[in-house]
Amino acid sequence: MIGLIVARSKNNVIGRNGQIPWKIKGEQKQFRELTVGNVVVMGRKSYEEIGHPLPNRMNIVVSQSADYSGENLITVSSLQEAITAAGKADIYISGGYGLYVEAIPIVDKMYITEIDMEIEDGDVFFPEFDKNDFTLTVGETAGEDIKYTRTVYTRKR
Repeated sequence: MIGLIVARSKNNVIGRNGQIPWKIKGEQKQFRELTVGNVVVMGRKSYEEIGHPLPNRMNIVVSQSADYSGENLITVSSLQEAITAAGKADIYISGGYGLYVEAIPIVDKMYITEIDMEIEDGDVFFPEFDKNDFTLTVGETAGEDIKYTRTVYTRKR
């Protein structure tokens, strides 16, 4: 299974100044639940924002310019190489923009957390996609000060 996992604002922002533009208690819980024990594929900038391999999962960084390696950490030069390196494990593509653009045509599922806020000075946006290619399942809404809703887009076969 190839999945994509992202949180985006109401105006489609996923980043601002190299960072996620919100800190919402509990919002990243689903990310951990889905990815622990599986493979997370991310671009160099996303990896550098985190600054270390995520524990209890294989981390694959897609980069043409950097080379990271270590326990549960490898670098490859393309999304296709990352998919090959993951073998039969479930894969979760976790950003950034370039990997999302490349992955949307091939993902089985997209786990999109819809953040109930507008980010006026965002500089990275989630790519547009054809919603007709997917079946939408709306899950829980949570959050105290800022609400967020879990959605899953499953590719129609």
